[in-house]
Amino acid sequence: MTASEQVYGLVLAGGHSTRMGHDKALLRVDGETQLSRAVRLLESFLDRVFVSTRADQQDESERKRFERIVDRYENLGPIAGILSALEEYNDVGWLVLACDLPNIDENTIRFLIENKSVEQPFTAFRSSSDGLPEPLCAYYAAGATTIIKSFIDDGIICPRKVLIGSDTLLLDQPNPDALDNINTPEDLQRTGLKVAS
Repeated sequence: MTASEQVYGLVLAGGHSTRMGHDKALLRVDGETQLSRAVRLLESFLDRVFVSTRADQQDESERKRFERIVDRYENLGPIAGILSALEEYNDVGWLVLACDLPNIDENTIRFLIENKSVEQPFTAFRSSSDGLPEPLCAYYAAGATTIIKSFIDDGIICPRKVLIGSDTLLLDQPNPDALDNINTPEDLQRTGLKVAS
């Protein structure tokens, strides 16, 4: 891991959106899908940005607009997308961003990139609600594959638990609301945003 390590972006868009009732990546904020907005945000900082998707989603029209990395693992949740990206391009670090963060902003992404660790395998924001790592807007360094696989071998597939149990640099969020995600229609209503599928 070095200061000059190349960094790619990964937008996680492979979820089932069960609690929301429809595909969160396709929800629109001000006329733009959440997926497109997340990709555009990362593209303003990084040379290459990929969309993480399940195999059965890779030909969906919105996801097809972008470079994709298809999950190599099934039934592992978000860690499948992160691990698949680390394996696909094993010599780069990854700035990982969930597609369901309507308040995410440029300053938060810039702060993460400028303050990511050059020694520790993971850099994440400290949650403004419980102080624990926020794994879905975080930096995963090249070579973190082995660490993640060791957790999976122990039956741990929760990305937050991986970061809690690892040598992770935790940063305070410059915008405490930036990482509020939306999982349910109630969450969506609370955002106050005009969102339509």
